[in-house]
Amino acid sequence: MSTSLAELAARRDLLYMITWREIRIKYKQSVMGMLWAILMPVVIVAAGVVVRYGFSLMAGTSLTPADVASVSVRAVPWAFFVSSVRFATSSLIANTELVTKIYLPREIFPVAAMLSQLVDFGVASLVLLVILTALGVGVSVQLLWVPVLVVILVVLTTGLGILLSAASLFFRDVKYLVEVVLTFAIFFTPVFYDARMFGRWAPALMLNPVAPILESFSSVVVTQTAPPLWWLGYSAIASLLTFVAALSVFHKFEP
Repeated sequence: MSTSLAELAARRDLLYMITWREIRIKYKQSVMGMLWAILMPVVIVAAGVVVRYGFSLMAGTSLTPADVASVSVRAVPWAFFVSSVRFATSSLIANTELVTKIYLPREIFPVAAMLSQLVDFGVASLVLLVILTALGVGVSVQLLWVPVLVVILVVLTTGLGILLSAASLFFRDVKYLVEVVLTFAIFFTPVFYDARMFGRWAPALMLNPVAPILESFSSVVVTQTAPPLWWLGYSAIASLLTFVAALSVFHKFEP
């Protein structure tokens, strides 16, 4: 793993060039341009607000600004995760000519795919900041956790992207399987709802490594409380193991 990271660091200029190329290609023929960076989170937030409103009706309560803020805070990192995994999965296939004709670290392509989505994540986060301010969400010392949560999410996302990009070279159906899984995964991940709403079934939901990250974002930003440390630790370990395993598998079957 250290060799791979060192090689990526040594080729950081190339990584930057490929990442920038990915960004340019994505928006080259786009009428909306960078507005696409906020479209997916906005759609997820809108769907989440509808779902939360339905929950509030069933519970006989009203939808609060905190509910909207919670969905918004979860939607942005979830959108980043989904788009990163999707683009990383097909990154090697999309760059077949470069992969087969030029020697360079192959994992640079899924990493570049993730980094290009990280730019969108940054743009969407700025919009999220405006939304949270309008909803009256304040600032607290718990926000210091946000960079930690982003790092854990990036490590997990990169690991899955590297692993799936390698798998897609041998099994072309992987791309379509990933699309299906990501489409339905939102219903089994606490994006539209809080895990605690499911009572004794909440721990089962939290076994998904993304779940503790989203719950933690909501805790530190919206309720301004410490994240669930035990579950966050579990997510951090799972993310690191995924990343290490992905690099190991990738180099074993590297094209």
